[in-house]
Amino acid sequence: MADSAALLVDEILPHQPMRQWVLSVPFPLRFLFASNPKAMTGVLGIVYRAISTHLAHKAGFAKPLVQTGAVTLIQRFGSALNLNIHFHMLFLDGVYIGGSNGHPMRFQRLKAPTRNELTKLTHTIAHRVARYLVHQGLLEHDTGNIYLTPEVMDASDEDPSNHPLGSPKCSDWIIPKLTSILR
Repeated sequence: MADSAALLVDEILPHQPMRQWVLSVPFPLRFLFASNPKAMTGVLGIVYRAISTHLAHKAGFAKPLVQTGAVTLIQRFGSALNLNIHFHMLFLDGVYIGGSNGHPMRFQRLKAPTRNELTKLTHTIAHRVARYLVHQGLLEHDTGNIYLTPEVMDASDEDPSNHPLGSPKCSDWIIPKLTSILR
């Protein structure tokens, strides 16, 4: 993965600072994404929009006034060939501003995200992903718990893995691990 990222940064993408964001998800979502690529695509769109909006706001602009850029590599397996679906996203480490009324676009570099910003962004992503998966019928949400639907789990109620997986208040079991690394 590091070789692919280095090739993209050195040879293909604009010569601007890049930051690698890595999003890994809990096991139930790994299994869901492995069996449902459409759900994974929808979640990837949510993650991209959340990070892009974060970058725009950090630059002091509304999202429609700036341009961001990213390339995502989806890694499906760990080093032991275990199922480990996670996203490696190379984002510009800033935003492009302008480009209207004959003015050229200029790049504004941003500071590295703080731990608090990463935490807030992670919770935003978790909330949006949970809402999307419930809307798609892939999660059931009741007043006490969030469940993967039995159809998604493809198992009976006797299987202990189909019991409550988290609290809907903060979608604890959906909270991904989000890190950023300057490249």
